[in-house]
Amino acid sequence: MTVQDIQPDEYNPYYKTYINKVGDGDLLELLYKRQEITTKFFKSLDESKYLYRYADGKWTPLEILQHIIDTERIFYYRALRFARMDATPLIGFEHNDYINPSRANNKSMPQIIKEYDVERQHSLVLFQSLEEDVFSFKGTANGSAMTARAIAAIMIGHEKHHIEVIKERYL
Repeated sequence: MTVQDIQPDEYNPYYKTYINKVGDGDLLELLYKRQEITTKFFKSLDESKYLYRYADGKWTPLEILQHIIDTERIFYYRALRFARMDATPLIGFEHNDYINPSRANNKSMPQIIKEYDVERQHSLVLFQSLEEDVFSFKGTANGSAMTARAIAAIMIGHEKHHIEVIKERYL
């Protein structure tokens, strides 16, 4: 299963930016490799950058990693529902509302990285357990069609996006 297998009607056009960042290769292998890259990246950050904001109202790197985790949790749940061919429409979520209650800035980077690693393992185990036919079942999330394979790609591209932002604006 590759990003080329995903059709435009399997996701909201909003996610095209993320899907375009995925690149070539098997999505499950890329998801696994992304975990290694992301973990290494956040471990490499200087501690003085953990609470840095490049502008008022922008998230810190700790908050960004927490956002990646929270988003993956929601997308994992969506992928599970769609892989079980559940056609019940799922509501959206406001990602900005999750940051303050997460209290990410009160956590240590090693603590958040551990949380990230555990969540990614959950995602990998789920995706590895699925048979090919269920990856293309179209469910509905936030008013748009979505498939489990599109979710796998979105997770990869979403992470890449946020790391690019940190590299461009925080370092």
